[in-house]
Amino acid sequence: MDNITIFTEFLLMDISSSRELQILQGLLFLVIYLGALTGNLITGTVIAIDPHLHSPMYFFISNLSLIDLCCISISVPKLIVNSLTGSKSISLNECAAQIFFYIFFASIELAFLVVMSYDRYVAICHPLHYGLTITPRLCTQAAGASWACGLVYSAIHTGNMFRLPFTKSNVIHQYFCDVPQVMRISSSDVQFSESVILAVSACIVLVCFAFLSMSYINIFSTVLSMHSVEARNKALSTCTPHLVIFVLFVVSGLIAVLGPVANKASLKNLLTAMFYIMVPPFINPIIYSLRNRGINSALGKIFHRYFKFPSRKFS
Repeated sequence: MDNITIFTEFLLMDISSSRELQILQGLLFLVIYLGALTGNLITGTVIAIDPHLHSPMYFFISNLSLIDLCCISISVPKLIVNSLTGSKSISLNECAAQIFFYIFFASIELAFLVVMSYDRYVAICHPLHYGLTITPRLCTQAAGASWACGLVYSAIHTGNMFRLPFTKSNVIHQYFCDVPQVMRISSSDVQFSESVILAVSACIVLVCFAFLSMSYINIFSTVLSMHSVEARNKALSTCTPHLVIFVLFVVSGLIAVLGPVANKASLKNLLTAMFYIMVPPFINPIIYSLRNRGINSALGKIFHRYFKFPSRKFS
């Protein structure tokens, strides 16, 4: 019987063997990470402390901020530490945790984006029935179902991918553990079963995409039929950020799933990885603060309340 090596630790990719470039890379990741944390924490805090934002739409936005905060915290801190220390190793358990939580939060975000499209559809196309349809109880049930489905879906994926030992290789040609790279070094049985799961997942994503597309077709049809310019702009200000975030989520997901599997260190691979794990959590709070009138107004009130300098009277 041939000797078989079972790997319990993986080696991640480096962009360069130069320590100066590794440190620069780590500092760049740290700045982006802190910016994403700050933006999402501010968004969630503003929604929590402003009573005018205690509505279903902002309830879902606060959940998205929490999801984005968690998403960028899955792999980026490890990436920063590895870049600053020059380490490339990651344990089997850490790799499994990265895969599990990334799939977990990505699937929850998709579910919330679909729920938010229905929320905007009812608010714009059937405003008189909004209070009766989108109730606090329904919002809580939709949020709970999204988190529960994400948990089950991620457990199925991760359990399948890590059910057999890794004997082919322990080299991951990426800066963190992601599904294509782990599948590349998995056994043929795991690759086949994971391909079946991914095919079923693709069908579910297409159904979600079709539901969301139909919602926005009806939304824009209603908006274009509005005679009041002010009502039209108000409707667009509430649904445009959600649509932009959905497009960003789809593009980053397609890059993650359909992009070429990296087999060597390069600046292109680094930028691709940065785009789909760092850019959406970093950009989403900016989109909401710039395009959403409610959050923009609440931020202005908080700024004036806490950063207003007292005026001095001179006699």
